[in-house]
Amino acid sequence: MPARTQGTHPTAALAAALCLLGAAAHAEAQELERPEGFALDRFQPAPAGDRMFGVQSAYTAGSAAPHIMLLGDYAQDPLVLRRLSGNEDIGDGKVVGSQLLLHLSASLSLWERLTVNVDLPLALQSGDGGAASGALLPPPTSSALGDLRLGARATLVGGYFDPFQIALGGYVWLPTGDPEAYSGDGSVRGGPQLILGGHLDRAVWSLAAGPEFRSTKQFANVEQGMTVHWGAGVGLLLDDERRLQIGPEITGAITVTDVQQRTTNLEALLGGRYRFADDFEAGLGVGPGLTPGVGTPSFRAVAMVAYSPEVKPPVQDQDADGIADADDACPHTAGVRSPDPTKNGCPPPKDADHDGILDAVDACPAVAGVASPDPKKNGCPPPGDRDKDGITDDVDACPEQAGPANDDPKQHGCPPPPDRDGDTVPDASDACPDLPGLVTTDPATNGCPGDTDGDGIRDDKDACPNEKGKPNEDPTQNGCPVAVRVTETEIVILQQVQFDTGKATIRPVSNELLDEVAGVLKDHPEILKIEVQGHTDDRGTRQFNTKLSQARAESVLKALVERGIAAQRLQAKGYGPDVPIAENKTEAGRQKNRRVQFNIIEKEKKQP
Repeated sequence: MPARTQGTHPTAALAAALCLLGAAAHAEAQELERPEGFALDRFQPAPAGDRMFGVQSAYTAGSAAPHIMLLGDYAQDPLVLRRLSGNEDIGDGKVVGSQLLLHLSASLSLWERLTVNVDLPLALQSGDGGAASGALLPPPTSSALGDLRLGARATLVGGYFDPFQIALGGYVWLPTGDPEAYSGDGSVRGGPQLILGGHLDRAVWSLAAGPEFRSTKQFANVEQGMTVHWGAGVGLLLDDERRLQIGPEITGAITVTDVQQRTTNLEALLGGRYRFADDFEAGLGVGPGLTPGVGTPSFRAVAMVAYSPEVKPPVQDQDADGIADADDACPHTAGVRSPDPTKNGCPPPKDADHDGILDAVDACPAVAGVASPDPKKNGCPPPGDRDKDGITDDVDACPEQAGPANDDPKQHGCPPPPDRDGDTVPDASDACPDLPGLVTTDPATNGCPGDTDGDGIRDDKDACPNEKGKPNEDPTQNGCPVAVRVTETEIVILQQVQFDTGKATIRPVSNELLDEVAGVLKDHPEILKIEVQGHTDDRGTRQFNTKLSQARAESVLKALVERGIAAQRLQAKGYGPDVPIAENKTEAGRQKNRRVQFNIIEKEKKQP
């Protein structure tokens, strides 16, 4: 059966002719021919310093810049035998199952027009070998030197950063590799290339094509001879500093002396490169083979690290002041840097007296001075300060007497008027010059203590300044409530609420007392709830007394509501004779026990 050779693309393999089991004895009796090997790898790395993995760039990267690169090129199943019918592998079918070429590459860029380069590969590989068309296909050696590649490239049009570039280049391979190891051709080969490319703001691109002249060989009915190579690639520059590049490449080749699928190579590669320092970069690319040509792998991966000095964009500085024209507001006149873009690179304005105030706004341009909001004084020497109060004599209303600043020009810099009690009200207008007080518009009270509880009695004369009261000749009672006191737990009444005997009717005599209780509740909104308690002595039945005390407590609650106290602040509770505060054995004791109390049960919490 005829056989064919093919790359490891899922749809193709190296075609080969195989002997069937019925002719096995004849094959064993016959000496198998060993065909001459060849350089199997179809991936040719671009020179060190280029922007693509497998496609040359058209620029020259520097005027005298060296570039050194170590690149690994791994090909999976680049040479496999398969049957013509059914596309089945023959045995393992892998003449070369894997091939890793380590390329040591160096370039030298000269005069921004010429690039010379050298590339030496070392092959690390494995495979089973095979037999096809009566020929023995030996397995590859595990390691072998590849063909040494020499190259040169001349940039004809465009510079490194130009959007369109044209170059002519070429390679020559010296036969340093081993044909039987599939790492060399055994003879000199080479050819020219036409290269186009360019550098855009956010992208680079390259396109290269040219013939490769090599000796013609037959390998398992597949001719290896003169080949046309081509490739194209685009790289997108993703970050602001243009250090990260990602993009696709596609490379291909065809043997022109025997055009068929088995002599057609096509691969795609998606790669990324990152310049991690000004002079170093690393990259990684992966991609599939797309045709069944000899040397086309099912999968290829490349990785590289290189020393490649970064080419800096040219800086235009016509006035040679160290500020690029793009940032220089005066590109034709040498100047100084400034944070103001409209002045950056421009000559500084004049300041003849060197006081930091430009002559254009300096009222005294020949004499060093100080800044002033007054245009007539700006840049002039400051006036004197005879009293050393920090206020210059020209605006000091009292230049011989030290004093504080004042919004009133007539008092600015003057000593303040006397204020014996320190309440900020000058003695001349203080109605109480020896007592700290408040500022008021009434001359009779201006500077005098206030009236905190608003009962009309000044705090300094009010014995109860926080509770409304009435005047009293006794200084200890002046301004104090007549019948009501407020404690933390109770509103204490100093008189009893009077009721008709045995009833809950409040006698008119207690109206003034309840008025005062209501006033206290209004003055103390922090008291949220009180319990109005009714109490009796022990005469009569307990049931009657309890009912009577509840009725009296409710009567008082109602009376307070009628006086403007919110009902939700009150609750009534009759305790009957159960909570006495004195002995019930005497009339005086029983009188004390017949009472109404106002217990505070809820107050507003004080803020911390």
